[in-house]
Amino acid sequence: MRYTGKLYRPPSEADAYILQATIGCSWNNCTYCDMYRDKPQYKLRPLHESREDLQMAARRFGRRVEKVFVADGNALCMPMDHWLPILDDARRLFPRLRRVSCYAMASDVLEKTPRELQTLRERGLQMLYMGPESGDEATMRRIAKGPRPADASRDSDYLYQQHVDAAKKAKAAGLKLSAIFLLGAGGTARSEAHAKASARLATEMDPEFLAALTLTVVPGTPLSRTKDRIGWELPPIEGLLSELRTFVSEARPTNALFRTNHASNYLPLGGRLPQDGPRIAALIDAALAGEVPLRPEHRRGL
Repeated sequence: MRYTGKLYRPPSEADAYILQATIGCSWNNCTYCDMYRDKPQYKLRPLHESREDLQMAARRFGRRVEKVFVADGNALCMPMDHWLPILDDARRLFPRLRRVSCYAMASDVLEKTPRELQTLRERGLQMLYMGPESGDEATMRRIAKGPRPADASRDSDYLYQQHVDAAKKAKAAGLKLSAIFLLGAGGTARSEAHAKASARLATEMDPEFLAALTLTVVPGTPLSRTKDRIGWELPPIEGLLSELRTFVSEARPTNALFRTNHASNYLPLGGRLPQDGPRIAALIDAALAGEVPLRPEHRRGL
């Protein structure tokens, strides 16, 4: 298998074979993100190379492959004439395959037709990881969570609504959704608004899976270069945990598996929302009171 630059995948894909079918991120403008800045030029990898890598993985790992994660960022934006051969090869080459997944921006979901999304699901794509990071429109715009539609008015909640519409469209096609929110994304100034609006967006998106990560200010990113000038500050640990408490207390998806097991978080938690919300909130309260140990800084990472 051939890889270019750093690779990223969700924690739940730790045991997946990663196929790098795109190079970099088709958007790559999120102000906090350093994941694909070593690959500033987004590229669609030649289809024959992706298919060759699938064949190499099959020869090397054979029946051990049960999951395939298609990288890099926003791989859903690949055209159908790339997706379908990849999905067909994956099903043929990995007899124990039970899931194919990828990252997806809301705008990429909206650009696919309902029939295209349904076809992808029928051919083996099962889950999309979508990261609105926040439900607070002011925060989403500040961190540049996607392109602005040409017909969006200045005052509209266009990014919030994009994610609601994309979630509904994906679920209508039979695709499962994992939604990712980012503690601290609103800074200290919008901490409460960010937490509450994120809970509302999680409720409206109604994903099968929910995850909370913690923002890290990475040197070299636009956020790190501008935060002092714009007066942006990352909330302290207590503020981050308070955001998490608000989120789990107010999010009301139908039945979402919730995790904070990403290495960026201070407090790994899990359960189902909304039914486990009170139990998780109590654990957060215990952590705030110093009764539950937090992950030390040297064990945190991206």
